[in-house]
Amino acid sequence: MVEVFSGRTLLNKDGDFVDPEEALRNKVVGIYFSAGWCPPCRDFTPVLCDFYTELVEESDPPAQFEIVFVSSDKNTDDMVEYYHDMHGDWLALPWTDEYKHELKQRYKITAVPKLVIVKENGDVITDKGRKQIRDRGLACFRSWLDAAEIFQNFKG
Repeated sequence: MVEVFSGRTLLNKDGDFVDPEEALRNKVVGIYFSAGWCPPCRDFTPVLCDFYTELVEESDPPAQFEIVFVSSDKNTDDMVEYYHDMHGDWLALPWTDEYKHELKQRYKITAVPKLVIVKENGDVITDKGRKQIRDRGLACFRSWLDAAEIFQNFKG
C-alpha cells in the first residue's frame, strides 16, 4: 500500500470515496499536482489521459499504475470542474483535505504541473514523470515498474 496516503480518503470521478489501501496496493503511483487555471496543466493533462488509458484501460491485464490528482485549484468547484472535464478516470485527494500542503512540501512542489512517480512506501522513483511521458511515452512505465520493486504482472 502506498503509505503516503495511509489513513486518507480518496475520491473517484463519480464522487465516491475510495480506500487508498485497496486502490493503490501493489501499484506504481503518479501523484499529479495540477490546477485548472494553469495553461501548462491544461496542455499536459490530455497527454496524461492518453498515457493512463493505454496503460490501465486498454491493457490486459491492466498495468499496475494509478494516478492521484492533488489540486492547486482555488476552490472545490474549480477542482471538481477541472477534474471532471479534463482528467482521466483516476483518483483525487479531496480539495478540502489539508494534507495536500504536506504532500507539496514532502515532494518539493514549487510549480504545477508536476507528476511525481512513487513506490508503495512513498519514496520517489522520479519527480520528472511529465518530462519522461513526453519524451519516452509508454516506455517510461517499464523503468518505473522495475524501480518500484513490486510484484509484476505487466507484459508490455
